[in-house]
Amino acid sequence: MRFTCEKNMLVTGLNITGRTVAQKSTLSSIEGILCKAGNGLSLTGYNMETAITYLIDAEVSDIGQCVLPAKLFGDIIRRLPEGPVTVVVDDNYKVSIRAGYASFTISAESADDYPELPDVGDGKSIRIPQKALKELINGTIFAVSENQGRPIHTGVKFEVEEDKISAIAVDGFRLARRTHHFEEAVRWNIAFVVPSQGLKEVEKILQDSDDSVELTLGNKHILFQIGDATLICRLLEGDFLDWRKVVPTGCPVKLVTHVSDFSSSIERVGLIVSEKYKSPVRCIFSNQELLLRTNTTIGAAEDRCTIAGDGKELEIGFNVRYLADALRAVPSDEVCLELTNSLSPIVLTPVDEKQDFAYMVLPVRIKNG
Repeated sequence: MRFTCEKNMLVTGLNITGRTVAQKSTLSSIEGILCKAGNGLSLTGYNMETAITYLIDAEVSDIGQCVLPAKLFGDIIRRLPEGPVTVVVDDNYKVSIRAGYASFTISAESADDYPELPDVGDGKSIRIPQKALKELINGTIFAVSENQGRPIHTGVKFEVEEDKISAIAVDGFRLARRTHHFEEAVRWNIAFVVPSQGLKEVEKILQDSDDSVELTLGNKHILFQIGDATLICRLLEGDFLDWRKVVPTGCPVKLVTHVSDFSSSIERVGLIVSEKYKSPVRCIFSNQELLLRTNTTIGAAEDRCTIAGDGKELEIGFNVRYLADALRAVPSDEVCLELTNSLSPIVLTPVDEKQDFAYMVLPVRIKNG
């Protein structure tokens, strides 16, 4: 095998595929990067759960494939001088790497034992702008559960319904939903749950552009085609929470506030709250004003922010971090706060009808006074 390509392109491919190389495995081949030289160059990292393949424009003079030691090969390539890099692999899997005056010789492995990647076949495909998918993931993944007792909730559920796609995450204490509306209706009505680890890798590859991502849904896997990168991961199976039944509707109290003002107040009173010194923030929603208070063994904090509407003196306790996370994910300057009573969740919804999201945070019981 022999190929030549630009160093910066090789570094990009190694950085992306290296994230899904297995760290420790009984199958030694997946601790390396699968390198295939044919019609260009492809690099693959696969940890038996998620695989990323990256295509690189390269001049190939001898086709072939091998498994390269991920860390060593990556470290060498990153430290080579700028410009073209030539890699030659002989029949004994001795690898010669040259760039400028620098040269290295290392050992590779046969690709015969490298596992085949999952195949989604002729699955159901949809297209969505990269920027839109990135917003769906970023706007929900923080609310994914870390409890392995309910593995289905350790992923984000996607619901595709003709003219829109929604992403939903829940962890038992909060819920996040973001929805993107297609310019043209799609032909599928489908739902699937993607593991958070796979989505984190997808998010890192996505750009803030209108270029399309193609999602292809197989029986047990999903494939994301993002430019020169392809990611495939296993879907989660099980019964996801029926979120439509748990998000309150028709709340009697609806208030509007500036997201930045509310966030700043939450962050200030949250300064004396930590994992060691836990305490809910006490929110008192009055007429045109929100009072926030918290007490821990290290002190007390109080702040106020302006709201539009009458909160009818509702007093509700919330986890500081959960409320701050929800506000941080709101994609607008203003947000509507929907409330029912002191034991019901708060739901953050858009003021502008052109936007479509909902963030729900469950209350925390607080002591009187």
